[in-house]
Parts: sequence; C-alpha cells; structure tokens
Amino acid sequence: MRPLDGITILDLSRVLACPFASMILAEMGATVIKVEQPDGGDETRAFEPKVKGENGTESAYYLAFNRSKQSITINFRTEAGQALVRKLAAQADVLVENFPVGTLKKYGLDRAAIAPSNPALIYFSCTGFGMTGPYAPRKGYDTVFQAMGGIMSLTGERGGGPVKPGLPVADLTSGLWAAIGILSALVGRAKTGQGCHIDFSMLDGQVGLLSLAAARYFALGEVPPRLGTEHPGRVPSAAFECADGKWVQITGSDQHWKPLCTVLGLTAWGDDPELARNAVRVARRAEVSRGLAEAIATFDRETLCQRCDAVGVPAGPILDVSEILSNEHVLARGMVGQYDHPHIGQFNAIPVPFKFEGYDNPSLDRPPLLGEHTQHILRERLGLSDDDIALLSTQGAI
Repeated sequence: MRPLDGITILDLSRVLACPFASMILAEMGATVIKVEQPDGGDETRAFEPKVKGENGTESAYYLAFNRSKQSITINFRTEAGQALVRKLAAQADVLVENFPVGTLKKYGLDRAAIAPSNPALIYFSCTGFGMTGPYAPRKGYDTVFQAMGGIMSLTGERGGGPVKPGLPVADLTSGLWAAIGILSALVGRAKTGQGCHIDFSMLDGQVGLLSLAAARYFALGEVPPRLGTEHPGRVPSAAFECADGKWVQITGSDQHWKPLCTVLGLTAWGDDPELARNAVRVARRAEVSRGLAEAIATFDRETLCQRCDAVGVPAGPILDVSEILSNEHVLARGMVGQYDHPHIGQFNAIPVPFKFEGYDNPSLDRPPLLGEHTQHILRERLGLSDDDIALLSTQGAI
C-alpha cells in the first residue's frame, strides 16, 4: 500500500507547476484523472524537446510532469462537458486547477458551483498572483515570478546583473507548495470531514522562499547583494576552480576551518585564532577567498574532494547533468528510473525521491496517451453506456 491509495484527484491543470504536484501525488498512490482538451490536450504535448520512437513522437516536457496519471478528454466549453466535470468532481477528493482568475466560473466549474455536490472536496486553485489583490488579473510565467519574487535579484555574480537560475524554479517550487497544501488539507479533512478552497499564488510561493534573505533584511535592513556562489554570512562557502579546470563547492563552519587549512597547506591560517572565527573571515572575505582560491587551484578536483572527505570538510564537485545522472550514489539510491511507453519504448525518468518504511515506495509509471482512459472513466466512474459515450462524442464534449 502506498500512502495516498484511495485518494482521487481531478486534475484540470496544464503545463508544469500543478501537473508536477499531481504527478508527485499520483506516484504516492493517488488516482489522478487528468482532464485534457480533445483537440491536442495539455499544450505541453507539443513542446520541445521531442522523443522519437518506432511508434510515434512524444514531448519530453510532457513526459516529465505527467507520469502515472489517467487521461480523459473533455471539452468543458460545452454544457455536456461541464456536466461531466461536475460529476467527476462530485466523486473526487481533490480538484486541481491553474486557470486565470474567473475562467472556470464562466463554465460553472468554480468551487462555489461544485462544492454543494461535494462539501468534502478540496479545491486547489493555482494562479499567478492569487484570487485577491491588485495583481490578481495579471498573467505571468515562471521567469516573471522569479523576477518579481526576488530570487532573480539574488542570483548572479558579484557586481553583475540579475541571472535566471538554470531550472524553472518558480514552477517547480510552486508544484512542491501545491503538494504540501493539498496534503495538509487532506489531513485536516480527515479530522473535520470538511473540504476547503486553497488559493495559491505563484508569486506568494516565491516570496515564501525568501526566508533567509528576508531575515537579514528584517534584522539588518540589508538588501542582499548578488554574490555568485558565495554565502552572505559564511566564509568559506563558494565555488572554486581546481587545477584540472573543474569546479568544487566548499562550505564550512568554524570546526572545519583548521582541517581545511591543513588540507590546503595553509598552516598559518589554520593556527590563527582570529581566522578561526567565521565573523572575522566574513570581515576579511576578499583576502580569505583569494588565498583559498590560490591554494585550491593547485589540486585536481577528485584529489581535493577525497582529502576534504577524509577530514570531514563539506566539499562537493559541481557536476553537470550527465555527471549527476551517471553518479554512483545517485544510481545506488534509485534516482534514475525507467518505464515503457507504447510510442517511444523504454524511457528514463527521475522518480519521486522518497523511500518509505511502512508503506510501499512511490511508483514510476508512464504518462498517458491523450484521452487514453476516457471511455474507461466514463463507464466505470460515471456508469455511462456505449450509446451515452457516442452521444457525448457527437456533441463534441469528449
């Protein structure tokens, strides 16, 4: 048994943030019914990059965030389609949607319209700026939320311009916030029997990540500058280039300072009682960083990491994607999985990173074909006949 077995999620969301959340919940046991438009489905089905197989082509983008779900095609711009969504919502534990504010209300699919038939429903709405506030009508994408939420202002080299992180951080973290919110609501409902509406703003989610930067601002009035790989309150904590042109990240506290200096041959610094204190090293950041960089530049990365490991100094190689996905520890932890897809054959994937004792571990199942489960869901969940389904098709509802 997996932790969420028996939970049904009706997923009206598209693209990345909420599909990522519902995929996590699906692989922990929830039945996720992904509602897609009949004419193409989730728009990411057409996104690059494409994976070509013997029996067809699929979007790697779509594959990355829609594993382990069922796909039903419903055109909820039709009255018959709207009725289908309401019937499925009446049986669901959770409904997830990420349409612009007011969109689903036009189709009678907002929580106010759906809740009377299922008071225990958890209705999760993800929008760019939330259901309230002066920005509520605005549109946005991942990079807009990164820009407005502060993370881009903190990212980049010292003295340089703002830089976007290499991953869609706003989308990914919004997916994690969504999963947290839904799981919290499920726990609350188990105690009260009552559902709820969750109003989640992707901008709020980015502001929620500013905890440390905000703490420095609240405490010191400091607007944190861009520091590259350095830490604002700790030295050493930065990336250093090694003799072989590879990079290592070293981050240490006071107890690591003397062992690090020993490894690097900086005996005088290791014996200096002043430099043994982080506050002094921060005050002398430029001098200390320069000296460390010069010493580290005499080592190849593997040797340096081995010597740091041997004395307990936290250090790690900066690995690229190919290196991390072939790393012995990552593979030993099962963090590269596979599934078989009817169009493209065997394909690799990153599984949900939990190892349970007491429950079965998360699954890793293939994403659905567009509308693959439409007839099964209509028959098994809604009790429709073949004639009923044929009529819906004629009406353009499925």
